[in-house]
Amino acid sequence: MEKKEFKPYIPAEKITPEFTVTSVVMGVILAVIFGAANAYLGLRVGMTVSASIPAAVISMGVIRVLLKKDSVLESNMVQTIGSAGESLAAGAIFTLPVLFLWAKDGMTETPSLIAITLIALFGGVLGVLFMVPLRNALIVKEHGVLPYPEGTACAEVLLAGEEGGTSAKMVFAGMGLSALFKFVVDGLKIVPGVITAPIKAFKTEFSAQVYPALLSVGYICGIKISSFMFAGGLIGWFVLIPAIITFGGNTILYPGTDTIANLYAEGGASVIWYNYIKYIGAGAVAAGGIISLIKSMPLIVTTFRDAIKGIKGGSGSTELRTNKNLDMRFIGIAILVITIAIWLLPEIPVSPLGALLIVVFGFFFATVSSRMVGLVGSSNNPVSGMAIATLLFSTLVLKISGDTGVHGMTGAIGIASVICIVAAIAGDTSQDLKTGYILGATPKKQQIGELIGVVAAAFTIGGVLILLNTAWGFGTTDLSAPQATLMRMITEGVMDGNLPWALVFIGVFIAVIIEILRIPVLPVAIGLYLPLELSSTIMIGGIIRWFVDRKKANDKDKDSEANSGILFCSGLIAGEGLVGIILAVVAVAKFTDVIDLSEHVNTGVIGSLVLMVIMVLCILKFAVWSKKKTDAK
Repeated sequence: MEKKEFKPYIPAEKITPEFTVTSVVMGVILAVIFGAANAYLGLRVGMTVSASIPAAVISMGVIRVLLKKDSVLESNMVQTIGSAGESLAAGAIFTLPVLFLWAKDGMTETPSLIAITLIALFGGVLGVLFMVPLRNALIVKEHGVLPYPEGTACAEVLLAGEEGGTSAKMVFAGMGLSALFKFVVDGLKIVPGVITAPIKAFKTEFSAQVYPALLSVGYICGIKISSFMFAGGLIGWFVLIPAIITFGGNTILYPGTDTIANLYAEGGASVIWYNYIKYIGAGAVAAGGIISLIKSMPLIVTTFRDAIKGIKGGSGSTELRTNKNLDMRFIGIAILVITIAIWLLPEIPVSPLGALLIVVFGFFFATVSSRMVGLVGSSNNPVSGMAIATLLFSTLVLKISGDTGVHGMTGAIGIASVICIVAAIAGDTSQDLKTGYILGATPKKQQIGELIGVVAAAFTIGGVLILLNTAWGFGTTDLSAPQATLMRMITEGVMDGNLPWALVFIGVFIAVIIEILRIPVLPVAIGLYLPLELSSTIMIGGIIRWFVDRKKANDKDKDSEANSGILFCSGLIAGEGLVGIILAVVAVAKFTDVIDLSEHVNTGVIGSLVLMVIMVLCILKFAVWSKKKTDAK
């Protein structure tokens, strides 16, 4: 009934520019830019953000304002291709850095550019292909039932028309200012990147990083998610660490190699976090991911039933332009070819059993991911939880089948990497297809656009990962790669049984308690797992969003993803990510000392506080005060 009544913005009978050279070139450029930026952000913070809306805004600004073209479907194609890069990066950074961590420890060889590219490419293409037969069941038949928040908001941005140029300026302003801030802190190094205040009475410390991307993550997530993350950080740094130091004393507790008192005396609270709290946090994150999957089981069963019905109903048989999908025969052949390639190519450490697991788990989690983002949005899609579940199951299966040791562990990571990318891309594809459904785009052309974005990002992500690893190394202070470190601990723990299981299960039961209290588990668990300096800055961003929302209490679009603060913060994230990549190039080229002015100019904590205030004022300027000026006119 809903399907018959719905009328897209561009009728099926009308043909307008959509899949053009302009849209493809712009989309590929944005796929590379946002893919690199999101990879950097995810490796630092363990969180990624959606690039669909910033890409839509930029495409509107260029196509409508600069090129003077009036084609909403062309702009939609740009964001479709561009957002694929961000999603592929989000899936890749959760798992692939594990291979670099093992190489650093001498367990394996450093993964080649070809291997990373192939894993990312196959995972991304499978994610798009698995989503195509689900479109009829999830996008068309469930229209009006599944909101797809980012997809709907993106359509609203593209339909805004006249606002495209103004909104694009917000994004570019954020990119420019963020680039400047990042260069001052990590390039010139005249302002310390972290503010730390030891609290000896509590045997701990409070710290906050001075980076625009963290403030932006908090602003985009909002006060609730930010406060949940901060609460997790407080549990770790103001409950568990003081308790371990107070009661531990002269005890040597595995995996520490010295007494707790000596560890604290030598390295402070951060050493206690490194040796103990991160394992508790890992248990909480793993449990949170599994709990989210268990809670979704009724939804999963319903989705599979609807998906099968959607496949039986066919896709692409109708003559209507707005219902044409990629041919199912092409999809079936492509999936078969990719499965065989995953098995046979030596660059991918996966056995025939592993290739079969990828197909089974791939379609399963593509379905789950597509349905989940329809309900809760891409930002809350538990991709890492799906990767954890896949990793646990595949590691156990490989171990039981006799594929043990390093070979078995690399095989398990290979499987989990492809599945993680499949889930991330399937979720992004479903959001983009929802946008296209509202606008009246041609699904087949969008699906081809997704594949182009995946290919462009896949050939970029390998170079980005190798560059970042060469410059700073994964698992370091600069690039903690929290999700990948967790995946490594799980894989080694299941295969070798060498995890400090008592600490892990403390985290598991903390997650269970949080769930019993009806509090979202994953944000709290991530806050517990990450250093406090990250979640505290994210909390500041959340407080800014709370203040802005209160100021806009009577504004109809205060909750819209298209508001100026969201767009400006998206630019801040992209700008910091891009400068992070540039500084990595500088580090590899050994030019870091040339631009480092820390020996001549060092502003200390005062400089950090001043920079933090300036960043907060910048967000308020674009989120509140610019709005007032516009309204006054």
